[in-house]
Amino acid sequence: MLFLFHRTITYLLLGTCLLAGWLLLTSHAGKAPPQRPDILFFFADDWGFPHAGIYGDRVAKTPHFDRLAQQGLLFTQAFCASPSCTPSRAAVLTGRYPHQLEAGANLWSYLPKKFSVYPDRLQATGYRTGYCEKGWGPGGGWLPGWKSHPDGYASNPAGERYKSFTDFLQQLPADQPFCFWYGTGEPHRPFTPGEGIQAGYRPEAVDLPPYLPDTPATRSDLLDYYHRIELMDKKLGEALDALAKSGRLDNTLIVVTSDNGHPFDRAKTNLYDAGTRVPMLVYWKGKVNAGRTDALVNLGQLAPTFLEAAGLQPQDLSFTSLMPLFKGNTPAPKAVYLEREVHYIPMGDSLPPDGRLSYPMRAVRTNDFLYIRNCRPDRYFAGEVFYRTGMQERQPASAQEKQLFTLAYGQRPAEELYDVRKDPHQLNNLAGNKAYARQLTQLRQQLNTWMKQTGDPRLVPTDNRFDEYPTYRLK
Repeated sequence: MLFLFHRTITYLLLGTCLLAGWLLLTSHAGKAPPQRPDILFFFADDWGFPHAGIYGDRVAKTPHFDRLAQQGLLFTQAFCASPSCTPSRAAVLTGRYPHQLEAGANLWSYLPKKFSVYPDRLQATGYRTGYCEKGWGPGGGWLPGWKSHPDGYASNPAGERYKSFTDFLQQLPADQPFCFWYGTGEPHRPFTPGEGIQAGYRPEAVDLPPYLPDTPATRSDLLDYYHRIELMDKKLGEALDALAKSGRLDNTLIVVTSDNGHPFDRAKTNLYDAGTRVPMLVYWKGKVNAGRTDALVNLGQLAPTFLEAAGLQPQDLSFTSLMPLFKGNTPAPKAVYLEREVHYIPMGDSLPPDGRLSYPMRAVRTNDFLYIRNCRPDRYFAGEVFYRTGMQERQPASAQEKQLFTLAYGQRPAEELYDVRKDPHQLNNLAGNKAYARQLTQLRQQLNTWMKQTGDPRLVPTDNRFDEYPTYRLK
C-alpha cells in the first residue's frame, strides 16, 4: 500500500513538472525574439558647444534639436576624442583613441583596414548600413580617382553612400534593422560672407568669446556660422520626419552631436573646450531616461554603445559603452582624454613645410581642470611661417587682435593648466602657479598613466611617426 502511495506521488510530481515545462514552452512559442533597434547617428561638422537654444544660446536657432533633447537625454559635457574631423570620426567608428589608429590620427591621411569599424560589425549581423553627405574623412584611400593605400579602406568606413536618408529608408526592407550615419556638411566653412546678417541675425546679439577680437568682421563671421547651424538643424528635422513616416521612430536609437568645436581661432583643432566640447543628445523611446546629464563622456564611447544596443559586446575596444548611463546606473567618469596630431588645410604648395608637421598635444579634462601637454613646444601651432605671415598681414590691426593672434598661433609652453570653473574659456594658464602645484602634479601623472595604458607613441619624445604617415591632399 505504501509502495502504491509513493508511486502515485511520483507520477503526480512528474506530471506537474511536464505540465510546467509545456506551459513555459507554449508561453514563448508565440513571442518574437527581442527586436534590435534601428540606429540613426546624426553627425554635424564643426558645431561647437553651447551653440543650441536648449543650452541657453540666445542666437542659435535649433528648434528640432531642442525639441528632441526635451524628450531624450541632453549631455552638457560631451567631448570629441580629437578636435579635427578625420581623427574624431575615426575614434567614433572604431571605439579607439586616435593615437591607437596609426595614420588614422592625422587629417588627410588614411584609416588602416585592420581597425574594424562598428558599421561593418553591425552589417555582419544583418544590419543595413549607409551614410549620406560626409562620412569618415577627409582622407585618402577610397575616394574615386585618388590613389588608394593598400592597407586602407576601399570604401568609406561609414558604409555605402546614399543620396539622402530618405532615399536610404525607401530602399530598406521592412524587416531589416538599419544603422545610418547622417554627416551634415554644416556648419563647416566656407561661409558666404554676410549670409547670417542677410538671414536676419543681429551682430549685437552675439556673445563674443574673449579669445576672438571684437570687430564687425568677427561678429558677421559668427552670424554666418549661426546661419549654417540653422540649416543643419533643418536637416535634422527632415530626417526625423522621414523616420516618423517610416514607422520606425519608436524603436530607433538616435544620437545627435558634432565632430569637434566651432571653426574659429583657438577653437577647432585646439584642446581647449572651444575645440573639443560639443552638443549631444540621445533619444530612444522607453530605453533612455529623459533629462540632462553633466557626466563627462567621449564620443569614442558611441561605437561600443551602438554595438551593445544591437546585442554585441566586443572586448577589443578602448572605450566603454554609454548604455548604463542611459538609465542612470553608473557613476559619471572622472575624466576624459583628448589629443591632436596632424591638422592642416590643404593649400597646395603654398603651405609652409613646417605647417605640414604635427603639433602633438595630449590632455586630461576633469570637472574642475584642464591639463594640456604640448609635446613639441619648439614648434608653432600652425607653423612658424604661418604665424609670421599672419602677423605681417595684421600690422594695421589693433593691439588686441595681434595679442589674440599670438595666443592662437604662437608658441605655447610645454604644459598648460586651467581652472575650468573660474576660467571657462581657458585663458589663464596656471601651470606656473605654486598654488596649483598639487593639481598639476596629479594631472600630469594621470595623463602619463593613460598614455602608458593606451600605448601612446608620444611617451617617447623622439617618436615622430605621425609626421611620416602618407598624406592625401586635395589638388
